[in-house]
Amino acid sequence: MGSPSEPLTDLELAKTLVRPGSLFQQDLSKAKNFSEEGYGSVTRVFVVCDQDKAIPLDFQRWMIQNNPPKDVIEIKGADHMAILSKTKQVSDSILEIANKYA
Repeated sequence: MGSPSEPLTDLELAKTLVRPGSLFQQDLSKAKNFSEEGYGSVTRVFVVCDQDKAIPLDFQRWMIQNNPPKDVIEIKGADHMAILSKTKQVSDSILEIANKYA
């Protein structure tokens, strides 16, 4: 890292922001569950994107089963970036969630 008079480089700054994580099911299955008083106190709704190539449908279902949300909404034809591929449906879903749980 730089001295007090020398700014951090982009790389050094990026290193300070890195958090350990995994997208692999076998690693996630060994992870500790979130606490009820923390993460569990937030109403969660899972939005399934049935055309997501980054997170396959089977893995989305696994995430739902292993950390059940309050509700599940499916957006037909949505890919990984649903806000770009199905803008109106995402917006409608957010309004529905807000009206139902706010």
